[in-house]
Amino acid sequence: MKSNYKFSNLCGTVYRQGNIIFSADGNSVFSPVGNRVSVFDLVNNKSYTFPFENRKNISAIALSPDSNVLISVDEDGRALLVNVRRGVVLHHHNFKKAVKDIKFSPDGKFIAVTHDSHVQVWRTPNHLVREFAPFVLHRTYTGHHDEVTSIEWSPDSKCFLTTSRDMTARLFTLDPLEGFRPKTFAGHRDVLLGAYFSADCKTIYTVSRDGAVFIWKAKASESDSDSDEEEPMPSTSQTGSQLTYEIANTRWGVHKRNYFNQAGTKVVCSTFHRSSSLLVVGFSTGVFGLWEMPAFSNIHTLSISQEKISSVAISNSGEWLAFGARKLGQLLVWEWQSESYILKQQGHYFDMNTLAYAPDGQNVATGGDDGKVKVWNTTSGFCFVTFSEHSAAVTGVEFAKQGQVLFSASLDGTVRAFDLIRYRNFRTFTSPSPVQFSCIAVDPSGEVVAAGSTDSFEVFMWSVQTGKLLDVLAGHEGPISSLAFSPTGNQLASGSWDKTIRVWNVFGRSHAVEPYQLNSDVLAIAFRPDGKELAASSLDGQITFFDVAIGKQTNVIEGRKDISGGRKADDRMAASNNASGKSFNSITYTADGQCILAGGNSKYVVIYDVREVVMVKKFQISQNLSLDGTEEFLDSRKMTEAGNIDLIDDRGDESDLEDRMDYALPGVTRGDLSKRRYRQEVRTKCVRFSPTGRSWAAASTDGLLIYSIDDSMAFDPFDLDINLTPQSLLSVLSNREYLKALVMAFRLNEKPLIHKVYEAIPRQDIRLIARQLPVVYLGTMLRFVGEHVEKSPHLEFDLLWITALLGAHGRYLRDRSGEFASVFRILQKGLFDSEYIISRICEENSSTLTYLIDQSKVKHADVEMVAAA
Repeated sequence: MKSNYKFSNLCGTVYRQGNIIFSADGNSVFSPVGNRVSVFDLVNNKSYTFPFENRKNISAIALSPDSNVLISVDEDGRALLVNVRRGVVLHHHNFKKAVKDIKFSPDGKFIAVTHDSHVQVWRTPNHLVREFAPFVLHRTYTGHHDEVTSIEWSPDSKCFLTTSRDMTARLFTLDPLEGFRPKTFAGHRDVLLGAYFSADCKTIYTVSRDGAVFIWKAKASESDSDSDEEEPMPSTSQTGSQLTYEIANTRWGVHKRNYFNQAGTKVVCSTFHRSSSLLVVGFSTGVFGLWEMPAFSNIHTLSISQEKISSVAISNSGEWLAFGARKLGQLLVWEWQSESYILKQQGHYFDMNTLAYAPDGQNVATGGDDGKVKVWNTTSGFCFVTFSEHSAAVTGVEFAKQGQVLFSASLDGTVRAFDLIRYRNFRTFTSPSPVQFSCIAVDPSGEVVAAGSTDSFEVFMWSVQTGKLLDVLAGHEGPISSLAFSPTGNQLASGSWDKTIRVWNVFGRSHAVEPYQLNSDVLAIAFRPDGKELAASSLDGQITFFDVAIGKQTNVIEGRKDISGGRKADDRMAASNNASGKSFNSITYTADGQCILAGGNSKYVVIYDVREVVMVKKFQISQNLSLDGTEEFLDSRKMTEAGNIDLIDDRGDESDLEDRMDYALPGVTRGDLSKRRYRQEVRTKCVRFSPTGRSWAAASTDGLLIYSIDDSMAFDPFDLDINLTPQSLLSVLSNREYLKALVMAFRLNEKPLIHKVYEAIPRQDIRLIARQLPVVYLGTMLRFVGEHVEKSPHLEFDLLWITALLGAHGRYLRDRSGEFASVFRILQKGLFDSEYIISRICEENSSTLTYLIDQSKVKHADVEMVAAA
C-alpha cells in the first residue's frame, strides 16, 4: 500500500474572500479560497488548487503581466511569491500591515502595495534567480489621511492613482519629477473604491461607495480652476516618458458628476476595462452593472446573487466578467455580450458534513449544513448538479453500487433518492413518526436503503422500488451514529452511542443479534471490502476490529495521541490534556483493505496499516491560523485583560452599517449565527477512499480536500539490474524488440519511457504482445492504459490494447477480481469519460450533419430537375 499521497485539489469551495483576477490570456480565473489559491481553466473546463498555503486567509492576490509570478497576501500582511507554472513558493515576505490592494505595474518591474495610509512600491523579484533578500523597496508614498483602498497604474508604468477612506484620490509618479506634487482629487462624499485612467490617459474616473462617478479632465484655463492647490509646472527638460509628463502636467478638474441612482444599495467593488472604456460595478444587493464611459450610458444591469458582490474582475479582451460573493461562497463568470454564464459555482453555505465516491470514482457527492447535496466531478473539480430538496442539514450521502442513483439522509426526517441522469428527486422515504436521521447505508444491490435515527434509536429500512417501509430494527439504547451494509449484502452493521455494535441479518427471519460491546460510544463503523472484517471507532480514540464470521475482536488501534489536535482560543487547558477531539469521527478502508483511513475533530487525518497495527502516515489538512485549533500552543502576545484578542468582538468598529449589525441569536452553537465572535474550527467530518485506490477525499472546514498518489517524482524500479538503463532500452526499441522493451520500461518504472515504448508498438503487433506479456506486469499495464485513455487522443489505439489484454488474460483477471478491482475502476472511469466526450460531440454535431444531408438532397434534386429540363 503506497502512502505517498499529496494534496491535489480543493473542490467544495470556490471563493472565500479577497480579489479575483484573470490570467493575461483571459482563459483562467484565480480565486482565493481560504489560505489557498484555486485556478479555474474556463476553456478546458478544469480547476486545480495550488499546493502552497498562506499562514492565514488570503486578503489580496496579484498576477504579473506575463502570468509567471503570483503574489498572495494574507490578513496579517505576510506574502508568498509563487512561480505559477510550477506552483512553487519562491520567497516569503512580511509587509507588516494588512494589505487592501496589491498590483503589478504593466511592465512587470514593480509591485505597488497599500500600507495603511501609505503606499509602498517594491521592485519585482526575479522568478528565475534565487536571492537572499529579493524584495527591494523602491519608495514609500504618503499623503492620504486614512486607509488606502485601491491602486491603479498608468499604461506606461510611470504613474499610479490611489484611493482612500479619506474620500480622496491621489496621483503619484513612480520616480520624483522636479516641481511635481501629488495631485489630490477631492469632492466625493463617501469612501472611494476605485480610480481609473482612460485609454489615452486624458481622463480619470473615480468611483465612490455612495454610487457617484466623477469624470476628471484637464481644466480649460486658470480662471476655471477649482482644485485645492496650484501645482507648479514640471520642467520639460526632464528625461522620461512623454505620457508621464502629460499626466503630471495636467491641471485636473471635475468635468462631470454621474450617479448610479440604485435605491437602498451601496457600491462594493468596481473595475474598469481601459481599451473598451467599460466600467463594471458590483452593488451590495447582488446586482452588477456595465456602464460605457465617458457617456455614462448603462449597457447592462443584472442581479446575480442574493448577497453583496465582494469582488469583480474583467478579462483583458473585455468579454468575460468574474464576480465573487463572499457570504454565499459564489464564483461566477459572465459573458455580457451573449448574456450567458461561462462558469457558475457555489460551495456549501455552512460546513460540509459528509461525502461519498461514485462506484467508478468519477464523481463525489457532498452534503452540508445548508441542506444541499452537491455532486462534483473529480477530473474537472466542478459541481455539475445541486439538489436543494432537504430543509435541514444533510447527515449522510451514499451512491447505489449499480445505476446512477444517489441517496441522502437529513435531519428534516427524510431520506431522498436522486436520479443522476434526469437530475430529479424520484423517491422520498419517511418514518411512521417524525425522527431525525443521522446516517444512511445502501445495500450492494441498490434495492434496500437503511437510515438510523437520533430520536427513537431505531434503524429504518425501505424498498427503493416501491418506497415502502420494510422493517424497523429496534434494540439500541442510544442514538444511531453509523450504518454500514456488508459488501456481500446480507448483513447490516449499526453503531450507537450506547457503546454497542449490532450486526443484523436483515434478510433472515430472526432479528436476534448479539451486540459487540465496546468501552465507549461508537462514532463510526466500516466493513472491509471483502466483508469479512468490521472496524469501529469509539469516543476513547480507539479503532477496534472484529471478525464478522465468528463475532470476535481481532485487533485494536490506540489513536488518541495520533489524532490529538491543537489548542482552541477559548480552551482552558493545553492541547495534550484536552479530551475533546481525540477520537475518529469517520473511518474508511482503502480499496485493497490493507489500510484504514481515519479523521476527526482535529487538523490530522491518519492512515493505519490494519495487519501491523501501526501508523503509516499522518496528514495535516490545514496550516491556516485563521481556523481555531491549528496551533499547538496559544500565542501569549494575544492575551489581554479582556481575554484573547481573537475572541473579542470588534464588529462595532466596522464602517459599514450592515457589517456592524449583530444578528447573533443567544444560545445557538452551530452555523453562522452562533457566538458573538464565531471562529471556524479545523476539523474533518468525513473521509472516503476512491474506489480506484489512487486518491482519497476529506470533508473539512476548508472544503472537499482531495489527496492523490504523486507518481511524478517517485522512482520505484522493479527487478533492476546493472545492464538495465534507459540507453539500453532505447537500443532494444530501435531493434523492434517491442515486448522486451516494454518489460524493461516496466522494470525501470519511469512514466516517459513506458509512454515512449507504448506508443512505438505497431498496431498489428498489439494482440501478440498482449498475449505474451508476463502476468506480473498485467496490473501495471492495465493501469497505465487506463490513465493513458484519459489524456491521449489515440482512443482507438488504447481500445485495441484494452480488448487484447482483457481477451488474452480474461480468466486470470476474473479469478483475481478483488486484487485487480482498483485497476478495473480506472479502466472504467477512462472509458466512461471517453464515451461521454464522444457522445457530447455527436449530439452537438447531429444538427449540423442533418443540415448538410438536407442540403445535399436539395442539391441532388436541383441537378435532377436541370437534367430533366
